[in-house]
Amino acid sequence: MLRFPPPPAKARMRLLRPVLAAALALAALPAALANGRPITHEDVWTFARLSAPALSPDGRQSAVVVTRPAYDPAEQSADLWLLPTDGRGEPRQLTFSRAAEAGPVFSPDGTRLAFTVQREGDTVPQVYLLDLAQGGEPRRVTSISTGARTPQFSPDGSRILFVSSVFPGTANDADNVRIATERAARRDNVRIYTGFPIRNWDRWLDDRQQRLFVVPVAGGEPLDLLAGSELVKQPGFGGRFTDTGEEIDATWTPDGTAVVFSATVNRHRAAFAETHADLYRVPASGGEAQRLTGNGSLEGQDSFARPQFSGDGRHLLALVTPRSERVYNATRLASFAWPTMAAVSTLTLPEALAVSTFGIDADHRTLWMSAEQDGHEKIFTARIGDSTGRRAFAMERGVYTGLQVADAARGVLVANFDSSVNPPEVVRIDPRRGGHTPISAFNRDRAAELDLAPIEHFWFESERGARIHNMIVRPAGFDPSREYPLFVLIHGGPHIMWRDTFFVRWNYHLIAGTDRVVLLTNYTGSTGFGEAFAQGIQFDPFEGPAKEINQAADVAIERFGFIDGNRQCAGGASYGGHLANWLQGTTTRYRCLVSHAGLINLESQWGSSDSIFHREQNAGGPVWERGPVWTAQNPMLKAANFRTPVLVTIGELDFRVPINNVIEYWSLLQRQQVESRLVVFPDENHWILRGENSRTFYKELEAWLDRWEAAPAQ
Repeated sequence: MLRFPPPPAKARMRLLRPVLAAALALAALPAALANGRPITHEDVWTFARLSAPALSPDGRQSAVVVTRPAYDPAEQSADLWLLPTDGRGEPRQLTFSRAAEAGPVFSPDGTRLAFTVQREGDTVPQVYLLDLAQGGEPRRVTSISTGARTPQFSPDGSRILFVSSVFPGTANDADNVRIATERAARRDNVRIYTGFPIRNWDRWLDDRQQRLFVVPVAGGEPLDLLAGSELVKQPGFGGRFTDTGEEIDATWTPDGTAVVFSATVNRHRAAFAETHADLYRVPASGGEAQRLTGNGSLEGQDSFARPQFSGDGRHLLALVTPRSERVYNATRLASFAWPTMAAVSTLTLPEALAVSTFGIDADHRTLWMSAEQDGHEKIFTARIGDSTGRRAFAMERGVYTGLQVADAARGVLVANFDSSVNPPEVVRIDPRRGGHTPISAFNRDRAAELDLAPIEHFWFESERGARIHNMIVRPAGFDPSREYPLFVLIHGGPHIMWRDTFFVRWNYHLIAGTDRVVLLTNYTGSTGFGEAFAQGIQFDPFEGPAKEINQAADVAIERFGFIDGNRQCAGGASYGGHLANWLQGTTTRYRCLVSHAGLINLESQWGSSDSIFHREQNAGGPVWERGPVWTAQNPMLKAANFRTPVLVTIGELDFRVPINNVIEYWSLLQRQQVESRLVVFPDENHWILRGENSRTFYKELEAWLDRWEAAPAQ
């Protein structure tokens, strides 16, 4: 028989004084609460999604891709829009096809816009060019069989740099066509590997490489800048892995004679050592690449990404992630004199917060950066050569992403902005006054219909002396005289944080609905609270963070009179699922649990995931040494204590947390006769990305929480 724990002593006392509790809750109620209707899955799924804005050289216009999601992928559209950055003119839609445009970039004179799209007649995305003055249909620039992405104009506007995935050893597109034809004609279907890695997120890796190409704006045969080079022949050559594929970060040199890019040559060592990426320079006519950073060693090197030149061409800047004995190291901003590559400075933000995005102002000296801090993504500033940055202005809600800089002195600093109550829009940031002005309104009117309570922040000191940040989300139609069940939502990562953001995957307000309070805790290991705090989870992957999560629930119940301490559930995804599984074996305080893509067995996760070396670093040594973390903090070994009903969900194509871990958990639950429900999405990966599947996931989640929140206490 299930036995739900009684509420804490202070919660029991609170039940005897409902009038006072209601008065306290009313006093704490935010004045900005809306009076609309509760949010629905249809709202969450179909709000417009915006790409990072692209600024024209004069800063007067911003181009953005606006995606209109639909449950039927055939009905979804993604089009280019042009926005006046001063907010005075009307936004202008540039494209109208259902094909999804991507990567818009202005020509140096601002008269043309390049982007990639797979239009009718294309088998893969190609680079297209749109004349903004004359209008009309975009003109296709490339016809490469392997496709094109991330276009960039040369400084004189005569050529376009782009990235494509090609077969090794190829010198031109004809070689790629020939190899593709030969492979398509093969009768077998087999993957063969001789090294690591072999998978990434939801796809098996093949032998194709990321290459840089240059094509004249007028069109013609693209030139593969790295074809035949010694660099691409190295077994560990590659770009930067993302959750959707692989990229090479690149930029033109100021004189247009070369391209600077970031690449790794030691990816093949990823099973047993750290990997890193250096900056390289390759002539725009092709040839051998010259390494610009590092000492040539394959080990212990800092990793560089996203190179960018100052407008006067005197400095090259790039994100740099240092290497240490720690798994997590916050990203800094490195600057070099160009073309000597003499180091100028490595800029660190306060508390060693991680730089997310950056841009260089029109004065060629002022830097603008975004970084996570205390549940937000804020704006920071510095000068080239500074060793530390400072926060540009105070921020109380939301996040800035996709920062783009033209001339902040004239008010041309743009980004995407969203918060838990504001779906994304493009905004113009005013650092002098603080805050921003929207320059788009794609989601504004629909969002105004909804009852979305702003997030409330609170802090407490953990049992081990750490300062822990939390956020509370109230339900729609909030009634301060009621008591609501609590859902403790645990973030993944672990090196991310809960943000005041409009989240599709775990939309706080959709989960809260009209009947529960959601608690979001940034436990030790979260980013946005300093490098040392994020590093604190190493060698303590579950026990310490779980104690903080449980303590956060206790503190919330004590502080907020409208939370019913006798009705608590908890859950999360990825690392949040891992922690939910740890709670399964270490506490019975929760009426139910939810675990999406959660590991249950540290050992099998190490051996089957697409990324493994950092896991043994986090545990203090390889699995076969059976160190204390491998044995003391393996959720599977707590199976004798499994009691709590749990909803278990997984995408069958997940290679980060392979389905075998979920099957192991399911087997243990069945063996221990724990009431549970398994939901498998055969065509999903680590995330639930399809509209109808997402709707089903939320329905399963709501039904599970409703059932156990309503169960009588025993």
